[in-house]
Amino acid sequence: MLYLGIDQHARQITISLRDDGGDVLQARQVSTQPDKINAFFRQLTRERLHDGESFVAVLEVCGFNDWLIRMLQEYRCHKVILIQPDQRKKCKTDRRDAAALSELLWVNRDRLLQGKPVRGLRQVDIARGTDQENRRLTTLRKDAGQARTRLVNRVRHILRRHNLQWQMPTKKFPTKAGIAWLKQLALPEIDRLEMNHLLADLERVQGRRKELEQVIAQRCGVSEEAVLLSSMPGVSYFTAVSLACRVGRVERFPRARSLANYWGLTPGCRNSGENTPPTIWQKAPFGAFSKRAGVHPVDHPDLFLAHLDALDQRPHDLPPC
Repeated sequence: MLYLGIDQHARQITISLRDDGGDVLQARQVSTQPDKINAFFRQLTRERLHDGESFVAVLEVCGFNDWLIRMLQEYRCHKVILIQPDQRKKCKTDRRDAAALSELLWVNRDRLLQGKPVRGLRQVDIARGTDQENRRLTTLRKDAGQARTRLVNRVRHILRRHNLQWQMPTKKFPTKAGIAWLKQLALPEIDRLEMNHLLADLERVQGRRKELEQVIAQRCGVSEEAVLLSSMPGVSYFTAVSLACRVGRVERFPRARSLANYWGLTPGCRNSGENTPPTIWQKAPFGAFSKRAGVHPVDHPDLFLAHLDALDQRPHDLPPC
């Protein structure tokens, strides 16, 4: 078994290859041009891997790991380990980073190959292709919603600048009646020009949002996890697909409280000796999902506290995961 550490960048990768004894066999940079990187991996499998031998690769997560992970799997990579980068070092080069990754992989090879956690090392679960697509899809839907909100706020700002908001035919906006009224509303020349551009952009954003919601509804019907989540009161197709694709394989959570830790819904602590600071929340224990599902601490404090207690006190209520 060989151990390959990869420091990935857009134009090149820096590799460090070690054998079973931990000695460095090869350290070099390889261009990410398709012909050059394919030639490197063909040479690696031809010259270094004998009698069905394979290798393990480790790389740090970044925004363009997908193609490299697929390529590694095509070239007899036994397992690809994706990790979160640690804090920036004072003396940092690509070659040092690749060497550190390969050494980290070799030292912890037994635990990493068995899928066990390594203290101080944050491993990233490689999502399935469908989950990756759903993540991009729901992100596009979120961006479309935010763009729509920005456009609506700019329209309202123009109306308030001229104190015309009282003449709006409907209380809510955007509506068909409201848009029709804005198209014929008399405004100064520059404001009229800006309003026309905003209404055109708003129409395109609403069309994009509607199209994305249709695709999300179709994908929700295909995913068993999303269908189960959408059966909860107040959980829409968008929320169900967003949660399902980001949780991924539920089997990777050994206990129910593990999923709560994953979402940052459990309190943390920073105790040291006699110093016992107050409880620290990893993340806000409420947010878009709690509000969508109807459990918000301001409106329902009793339900919210019961929800938090349940996170820590019923690890066996959910199916084993």
